[in-house]
Amino acid sequence: MKEIKKTKSLCPECLKVIDASIYEKDGKVIIEKKCDEHGLFSDTYWSDYDYYMKAMSYRNEGIGLDNPQTETEVGCPYDCGLCGNHLTSTLLANIDITNRCNMRCPICFANAAAAGYVLELSMEEVTAILTRLAEERPVRCWAVQFSGGEPTVRDDFPDIVAKAREMGFTQIQVATNGKRFVKDIEFIKRLKAAGISTFYLQFDGVTEKPYITARGYNALPEKIKALENLRKEGMTSIVLVPTLVKGVSDGQVGDIVRFAFDNSDIVKGVNFQPVSFAGRIDKSELEKMRITIPDLARLLEEQTDGQITKDDLYPVPCIAPISNFISKWKKEPQLTFTCHEHCGVGTYLFKHEGKILPITRFVDVDGLFEYLEGMAENLDESNGKIAKAMMTVKLTKNLPKFIDGQKAPPGINLRNLLLNILSNGTVGDTAAFHRNTLFLGAMHFMDPYNFDIERVKRCGIHYGLPDGRIIPFCSYNSIHRPNFEKEFGIPLEEWRKKNAAEKDVEG
Repeated sequence: MKEIKKTKSLCPECLKVIDASIYEKDGKVIIEKKCDEHGLFSDTYWSDYDYYMKAMSYRNEGIGLDNPQTETEVGCPYDCGLCGNHLTSTLLANIDITNRCNMRCPICFANAAAAGYVLELSMEEVTAILTRLAEERPVRCWAVQFSGGEPTVRDDFPDIVAKAREMGFTQIQVATNGKRFVKDIEFIKRLKAAGISTFYLQFDGVTEKPYITARGYNALPEKIKALENLRKEGMTSIVLVPTLVKGVSDGQVGDIVRFAFDNSDIVKGVNFQPVSFAGRIDKSELEKMRITIPDLARLLEEQTDGQITKDDLYPVPCIAPISNFISKWKKEPQLTFTCHEHCGVGTYLFKHEGKILPITRFVDVDGLFEYLEGMAENLDESNGKIAKAMMTVKLTKNLPKFIDGQKAPPGINLRNLLLNILSNGTVGDTAAFHRNTLFLGAMHFMDPYNFDIERVKRCGIHYGLPDGRIIPFCSYNSIHRPNFEKEFGIPLEEWRKKNAAEKDVEG
């Protein structure tokens, strides 16, 4: 056993900030902490020490916000808002527009029926949140995901999407169970007209078993029908979002990726989310259900016959050199993915000769990023159009060195695509890249058992609240959500009386 580092964490019982140690034991990375009142707690942080250490090499320090919204008083993670200690600006903002839902999932804690109250934002409150996000500096937030509850239970949801589009948000997503899309084609049409970008579709597997456990019934036929209807209406940006629970859905990861490829005309990504535990849980149950990113990597390798391995999955901050280069090229700040290196991983997949081909098999990813870092330094020292023209010539000449054309899928001109992204850096160029690939990612959100304050400070996925605060995802769900919803929510029975005509009240 050897210690890797000291950090701060939370007591899962009282949620006080306490000292924690992260160490290696039997090839795994463990987080351990002791609360003076509630005793000792330990949990698996990452199940593969070597993989953990490799991910550390991609750490990229963020620069934070020029205009933090809250003062540093109590300390992280209780000053969230964002405070001056936060290091990554908002890459994706979540806005929970309701906690009502049209499903009754056994694993859900956030719906109205489970919470006992209803919290639903007005259009004015949503607009205020969007305004705050657009005012972030040095870079505004460009991407918003409306979530809940189930956002589509609100008939005015398309109006909310239209407002976000009007305010300049270029990526507008909805996190949805898809249930309304099974029968309400008109609602899909309204969302399309409003400017929705992407559907993050809850998708636990390709057989009935994980749905019965996680959702209480076989929801798979509904998922298939929802996808069919989205396809009919020309919606071509869908991300499948499986909640990964050991013993429930971990046997389906390979089949889910294959399903995504079979529907690649509309499915552009799979984003696995290893389960996090918002409430208290017995230690034996925690160990039984806990699954980490290295576990997912192993499952992918096993269930794709080695077509995807852990070496194909790169930590999120690995792409920071691209943003840094574009920033120097355009001489203006860019959104930079400086999330903590152990928060998530991703890769891009192609289908070639009937097999899955990760981009890492024909692109020297590390070599390319190292080259871009050097080029960014040269841009720092240069000025004028002539210097840019010379840099373009160098990029055109040298980018092919990092791409093995013989292994690359035919018809994919990756050099030109990269050149456009690096020299233009526009949303359209990035979208063009995504249209030709399947994104495979995983984001392991924390809970009080594996909470690491270092990760919170680098979080790039935030919640926007109507009281003006912007709060990192994991601190909101672990600490702030219950207090906020109780303060601003309406008791369920009271809400029922006021809104007797509304459906899907139960949560």
